[in-house]
This record gives sequence, structure tokens and C-alpha cells, in this order.
Amino acid sequence: MKKTCALAFLLALVLVLTSCSSWEDAVSDSSTLSSSASLPIQEPSSSTVPASVSSQRKEALERYAAADVNLREGPGTAYTIRRVVKKGERVEAYETRQGWTRVRSKGIEGYISAAYLDAQPPAGQMDRIEEILAQMTLEEKVGQMFFVRCREDTALADLKQYHPAGYILFANDVEGETPESLKAKIEGYQAASAVPLLIGVDEEGGTVNRVSRFPAFRSEKFLSPQELYAQGGFDRVAEDTAEKCRFLKSLGIQVNLAPVCDLSTDPGDFIYPRAFGGDAAATSEYVRTVVTAMRENQMGCTLKHFPGYGNNQDTHTGIAVDSRSYEQFAAEDFLPFEAGIAAGADSVLVSHNMVTCMDPSLPASLSPKVHDVLRRQLGFTGVVMTDDLMMDAIRDYTGNEQAAVLAVEAGNDLLLATDFDVQIPAVLQAVQEGRISLGQVEQAVRRVLYWKMQLGLIA
Repeated sequence: MKKTCALAFLLALVLVLTSCSSWEDAVSDSSTLSSSASLPIQEPSSSTVPASVSSQRKEALERYAAADVNLREGPGTAYTIRRVVKKGERVEAYETRQGWTRVRSKGIEGYISAAYLDAQPPAGQMDRIEEILAQMTLEEKVGQMFFVRCREDTALADLKQYHPAGYILFANDVEGETPESLKAKIEGYQAASAVPLLIGVDEEGGTVNRVSRFPAFRSEKFLSPQELYAQGGFDRVAEDTAEKCRFLKSLGIQVNLAPVCDLSTDPGDFIYPRAFGGDAAATSEYVRTVVTAMRENQMGCTLKHFPGYGNNQDTHTGIAVDSRSYEQFAAEDFLPFEAGIAAGADSVLVSHNMVTCMDPSLPASLSPKVHDVLRRQLGFTGVVMTDDLMMDAIRDYTGNEQAAVLAVEAGNDLLLATDFDVQIPAVLQAVQEGRISLGQVEQAVRRVLYWKMQLGLIA
């Protein structure tokens, strides 16, 4: 088996080196890819390339051209770059050899392999996304990169002025409401928005329940993952998740910022009450169970808090520095996230922890290096979002405006924001000044729109 793989790799390499007409300007690895390209990079392997994806691959290649490389992934698609010559050209032709696809554009050539193409949306859906995107102003595009806290007094006006992707509801937005009044309020927000809104909550169960904590909505709040498992194992977890999805959707809420994927077995850890409380294998099975149930019920899910919280302090109250080794993350903390991604998770939330083995100078949410790990090593192609940028871990590090710009530069598609009236203009200005490319903004918006389409918000 090893000899066969080695021969296949050598054959692919020979084809790359012998069949192209001009490789003088070639680069032999992914080093020219900027962080804004958001392309998952893996070592070439014939085992990662599905045998029957040529038609999907052709369509994906023909549809997307990148601002800073000659390939760009569509929502739900990941590409492995083997060799790219020059930059910025649209793909106009393709052919497949030994599992590799050769792409050509005006004499500029490269080889790629494709993975995750089973998630590639049909052409009609992509046409619809491009149609919506083409009708947006720059202000609307930037607004679609923000998932914001709802300010009840100005909520309708904020929709018209800032064009956010959606509203996140907290306990104060629910307190004093009834199921009927909350549903009517959400319907009013949707009617006032030009693009359908994501309406999200943190309804994790246990210590974090934004809605079920109030008796007007439910006689008992949803239980924690640990309590559910103790009651009836993963079957009980799946049953509870399905019930939670039906409950939230009945109110007009389509995104639950869950499940918590963090590993913690120490009751003294800040994250422990919210975590599953088991080892990497058990937590991975928990995450797989929850994500599967949420997808079956068309409820948007969010894996959090990447790259894994560990035993760090609460980032609501200050910067947490995580000095664990990369090997520990790869062997343990990444596994629940990988399980969620494999199960079809829609989004991943990145923490504000400063993870020194990946980036010793920036919080994870603001770090291109951490986002590279998520995109390139874990192969995630959906929506990546920050934790709330108002947390002290970010405020202590940088100001509101700078935090938002750094978050976009890092590769986030969605910014969870309380101070969005300051941060949206800051990102808009950075785009107008060329600090952030329009291509990056549009690619983020494509992912957000595709998520909305998957949730049934966009027809």
C-alpha cells in the first residue's frame, strides 16, 4: 500500500513538472497564498481525492476566480494547491490526470486536488448567491460580516443603517416576553431587513440558557451536556438536541451557538460546566451527535471555542494565555472540532485565547495563523466567526475599531459584535482604503449567504 501511494505521488509530481509549458515563475508550495485566500492546504495525497467529482470540480473551478491566487473555493469546497503559477487569473480550462486537475488560464497553469466536494451547492444555488451579491452595495456587504447584539430601542433603525447578517439574542432580549410576543418581534426584524436575518442564541443547556431559563417559555430549562448524558447517554443527547431545535425554530430562531467542543475533565476549569466533561473520544462523539441532530432539524450550529479552551481563565474578564504544545492540540483538542466538521457543522467560533504554539502575539480570534490551522489543517470551509469582540480579552488588547479590522484580516467571515456601530464603519473604511480587499469581503459574504440558504432563509 505504501509503495502504491509513493508511486502515485511520484507520478503526479512528474506530470506537474513535465506537462506544463512554462514553470519559470512557479512556486513549489503554498507559501504565496495570503491568509485572506482561506484555502485549506494539505499535503498531496491520492487518498484525499474522490474519484467521481470531476463534474463538480469543473463547475467549481469555472465559477470562482480569486483576487490573490488563481483558484478560489466556493462555499463548502476545499482545494489542495499543489503548484500555482503567478496569480490573479481566472480559470478557463481544466483537465484531470491521476486524481489531479490541471488548470490553465492564458498560459498560466497549476495543479490542484479537490476534497470536500460533496458539500458543493448546486449551480442554481450559487447563481442565486451571486445574484444577491451583485445587488449589494459595499456598505451592505460589510454589514453582512457582522452578527450583532440586538439593541431593542434602535433595532429596526440599525437594520437599515448597518445591514447586519443577523441578531444575537441574550437573556435581556427575552425577559418579559412571551413565546408569541418574541416570535412577533423577530418577524418584525425579518420584515425590516433587505436580506433575511440570522437570529441566534446561546442555548447550550445547563449554565447557559438564554431562552429556556424563563418559565414563560419552558417549565424547565434545558439540561447541561453532562446531565443529559447521565440520564440516558448519547440517545438522550440526540433527543434533547432535536427538542431544542424545534423549540427555538418555533420562535423564529435558526442558529444556536452550540455545541461546546472544548475538552475539560477538571471541575475547577472555567469551561467545565459547559463542556461534555469527557476525554477527546467521548467529547467527539458528543459533538458528532449534536451536530447531526441539528442538521436533521435544519438548525444552524456553531462549534466553539476553537482551537480548544483547555483550563484557561474566562476571556470575558481578561486575556488568557494558553502555552500548551501544538502536539497536544492535534492529539486531543482538535478532535471534537474535526468530528463536528465531518458531521457537517455550519460554523466555527474562534476564542480570544492567546495560543502561543500557534501565535504568541495575537489572540486566536485575531490571528491569521490560527485561522490557517482551521482552514488548512482541519479543512473547514464554512463560516468562521469571532467570539464577541466586546470581551475584555480583546478590549485589553486593542481598541474596538482596530479589533474589528484585525478580525477581518485574520480571516473571519462573521464578527460577533456589540459595538457594531463603531466596528462596521471601521471595517468599511479599511476596505475603502485598500487595507482589506473587496474580494475577501465578498468571499465571506458568499459563505454567510450560503449558510442562510441552507437554513431555508433564502430561496
